[in-house]
Amino acid sequence: MDYIKVSAKTVSDAIIEASIQLETSSDNIEYEVLENGSSGFLGFGSKPAVIRARKKESVEDILDTPLFTTQESKVKKEEKPVKKEPVRKESIKKESFKKEPVFKEVSEEVKEVVKVSRIPANKEEVEQSAYEFLQGVFKAMEMNVEIKAEFSDDTLSVDLNGDDMGVLIGKRGQTLDSLQYLTSLVVNKGKASYTRVKLDTENYRNRRKETLENLARNIAFKVKKTKRPVFLEPMNPYERRIIHSALQNDPYVTTHSEGEEPYRKVVVTLKK
Repeated sequence: MDYIKVSAKTVSDAIIEASIQLETSSDNIEYEVLENGSSGFLGFGSKPAVIRARKKESVEDILDTPLFTTQESKVKKEEKPVKKEPVRKESIKKESFKKEPVFKEVSEEVKEVVKVSRIPANKEEVEQSAYEFLQGVFKAMEMNVEIKAEFSDDTLSVDLNGDDMGVLIGKRGQTLDSLQYLTSLVVNKGKASYTRVKLDTENYRNRRKETLENLARNIAFKVKKTKRPVFLEPMNPYERRIIHSALQNDPYVTTHSEGEEPYRKVVVTLKK
């Protein structure tokens, strides 16, 4: 990973800022102090501290590194930037704490029907549909991938094993999410009940969750120190919920989401 150059009032502040930009904890970066900075005399002649930093090499960094440049990526570079529409400011509640309608007088028979409707009538058929679809995708990609599918309650968990799994994960899991979505469409097509599909490889889902939780804690520390809100980059609903959950019990900061999909982002602010 390439180094980034970060400046701040002090070296400590620069390290925190670097960890936020690199989306990791401060103990997971390596850095070099270029300038220590100085406060000057009575505020005059002050100089900021400057460091160059990068994230320590890890399995996730290797997986996120593209193995080749596709023609699609070249085309994307030539595309003209799209102007973003101004986002309307409105009070938006936390996504992870949306209140669902509560029906107190629901009979046990109705509960049982609702529960059963989410369980597919033929699990073997669902597993086979997912297996055949994914096998066809990997064959087209000329990849040798071992597919293991099993049910856990009403969720079909599919684990993928093989070489070059970084290609299937993509940047921040975007390729894996897309593959999961397509698999869900295939197994639920024409079915009366709905089956939730979860795709994973190399334990990526848990590792990504830990990375986001570390990021949330670093962001919260910066907000407490600067007393200014921090806007995170756009994330999908699942990752935004991880940020909300990680900071929901913090007594000093609060979180909410702003914007429209796919540019919706989490904002961390100081509690009043």
